[in-house]
Amino acid sequence: MTYAAITGWGKCLPPAKLSNDDLATFLDTDDQWITSRTGMKERRISHVSVSELAYVACARAIAAAGKTAKDVDLIVFGSTTFDELCPNAASNVQRLLGADNAACMDVSTACTGGMYSLSVATAMIKSGVVKSALVIGAETISPIMDWTNRDVAVLFGDGAAALYLEASTEETGVITQALGCYGESRDILSVEGWGLKYANKGRMLGQSNWAFLGQEIFKKAVAGMAQACEKALAQAQLDAEQISSVVPHQANLRIIDTLVKRLKMDKDKVFVNIHKYGNMSAATTLVALVEAIEEGFIAKQSYVLLPAFGGGLTWSAHVIKWGDRSHALSTSEVQLPDCPDTGLALVKAIMAAKSV
Repeated sequence: MTYAAITGWGKCLPPAKLSNDDLATFLDTDDQWITSRTGMKERRISHVSVSELAYVACARAIAAAGKTAKDVDLIVFGSTTFDELCPNAASNVQRLLGADNAACMDVSTACTGGMYSLSVATAMIKSGVVKSALVIGAETISPIMDWTNRDVAVLFGDGAAALYLEASTEETGVITQALGCYGESRDILSVEGWGLKYANKGRMLGQSNWAFLGQEIFKKAVAGMAQACEKALAQAQLDAEQISSVVPHQANLRIIDTLVKRLKMDKDKVFVNIHKYGNMSAATTLVALVEAIEEGFIAKQSYVLLPAFGGGLTWSAHVIKWGDRSHALSTSEVQLPDCPDTGLALVKAIMAAKSV
């Protein structure tokens, strides 16, 4: 049987930080209010496009796997904030990398985008269509954020991560998965003004209103991720005690804590980085996984559980069996261009452009 082993990983976080204190300079909020409700302390604001973030993350993932761009057969790019819809954003990453042999596709499932992309790439490798793939989760949410809305402006940030997958005969990579969607509740989390539905109706691109019913989203997020975890664990014939680490989507610390209690899992097994980056939508779970690998949180030959939830309302859980290697075989010299501005300066420039 063929498996899709994860042999490379990389992330790219833009350098400009936006702290809770920065947000308090233009919103009616403070650090204590944000931290107590979300667990977030700061987030990143990008000075480059989402494809550029993805490119750097991919270059690092390829290097970590000890491969070159010519080895890539497929690029699957999960995001909500693609630079373009036609041509697709994955083709731009292919061009930046010089991955001429790669087929390219985009996946749009909001915060689960990186994980749904992992499912697609894994299936393509296991079916024999391709032998290797890059999986991307990346977002630049800051340009479409409604920075006047405290309910959402404090939650989101920009970032990217990528995984390199390759065919293997060893039981490794995604072992089981569960995907689903609460389509009847899709309107409780939506970005109004982002899409052709709003074309030619007097809106500037990026001038958005966010529908975000926090309490309802909380309930759906916990329920969706819990049932996904239960299904994926049952398919793998594993119980909670056999999971060595949990790397959840980082949307809200309260959601993570409630999910862990519902699954009756040890909190010490849960990787959390929400305080550093906030919710990066499609990038969030993959960035957390990459950091967990880099920090030695993922043990060799262990089972990892990755629950996620996003707009749609999509939900997922993946059980991964990790291999024997958690160190990068090589490093990439690819870097983002310098950013002379602070996160606050970048956000104020976005707000000023929208007010014209």
